[in-house]
Amino acid sequence: MTASVRGAQVNAVLATPLARTLAERIRAAGPIPFAEYMHECLYHPQFGYYSKAETGRFADFYTSADVHPIFGRLWARQFAEMWDVLGRPSEFFAVEAGAGTGRLAGHVLDFSAQKLPEFYGALRYFAVEQSVARREKQRDTLGIHLENGTARLAAELPRDIPAGCIFSNELLDAFPAHRVLVERGRLREIYVALNGETLTEEPGPLTSDEIEKYFQQQKITLQEGQEAEVNLDACEWIMDAGRRLGRGFVLTVDYGYEAVELYNERHMRGTLMAYSAHRASEDFFAHPGEQDLTAHVNFTALDLWGRRAGLGRTGCVSQMAFLVALGRGNQFADLYDEGASEVERIRARLLLKSLIHPEGMGETFQVFIQHKGVVQPRLTGLSGV
Repeated sequence: MTASVRGAQVNAVLATPLARTLAERIRAAGPIPFAEYMHECLYHPQFGYYSKAETGRFADFYTSADVHPIFGRLWARQFAEMWDVLGRPSEFFAVEAGAGTGRLAGHVLDFSAQKLPEFYGALRYFAVEQSVARREKQRDTLGIHLENGTARLAAELPRDIPAGCIFSNELLDAFPAHRVLVERGRLREIYVALNGETLTEEPGPLTSDEIEKYFQQQKITLQEGQEAEVNLDACEWIMDAGRRLGRGFVLTVDYGYEAVELYNERHMRGTLMAYSAHRASEDFFAHPGEQDLTAHVNFTALDLWGRRAGLGRTGCVSQMAFLVALGRGNQFADLYDEGASEVERIRARLLLKSLIHPEGMGETFQVFIQHKGVVQPRLTGLSGV
């Protein structure tokens, strides 16, 4: 190992239970890859950020599904169209990976039951969530849909999905990523080490040959001194999803880029960020287990690794283009609750703007869709492609 990558700027006192737990691990066995550190910060069974109940999450960040039910309602319309494209099978599996407390699931299911009854009759919604605490919360959110068998709770993706759509909203950005650095022309991996009573980072050898192959297969060459993230877990996840899917679609909503942009000169320090109290920082060691850590998604990698499992690229558009294409068919009538007052309708329109405005979530998030067992599918959400 050599000197710290960023020095004192990334040092942090062992201020949380997880930080102290990891410090003991490092003292006993030496520095750990950053990917391992990130995994523990997010998914440690006791202290991980996503292993806890949702209490306080809105103080750190919120997702599109939290803004207004229109997000889930328009997704429901897209799922219903996918069902139609697949020939209206008797069962359509809508499999949400990383379903959290079931907020998006509730919006999709409630709207489908009210406005899309034929589709709802075929719908089999799997809310997949690893956190036991959040799965318990889903029971309150999805009540009637669980009782009638339309919705099911699960800790992992169903083994076989004959026909349907596997989808996620801001999931892959939170998969643990390897961090690398080009040092004297060589690709090095960034580790988390201990300096007295503080966590710090330092470069070391690559933990897997797959890291170097990852860049080679995408024809990406990093510059001297450049830092970057490699999300091997996302590559494995998309292949696993493709293998489980018989016919249908994989839909990914997240912030990210194609590889040529993700690894260009504008991202010399990578894209990894820590989020706490709606503030973004590069202080990854400030509060281990008590702040979110995310890295931008590489859609080129999802495309390439997805093809190994039979997934074809359907299209990629901004969230703004996706929602506008789905909403303009009925002039966004789905935005309003029945009997809504004019004040409530105005508020709904303002919330819609935050979902589609180019300076907000509209251009920040991308909608990436892949297909399997379907020939050149045409989807309304991608009609702007």
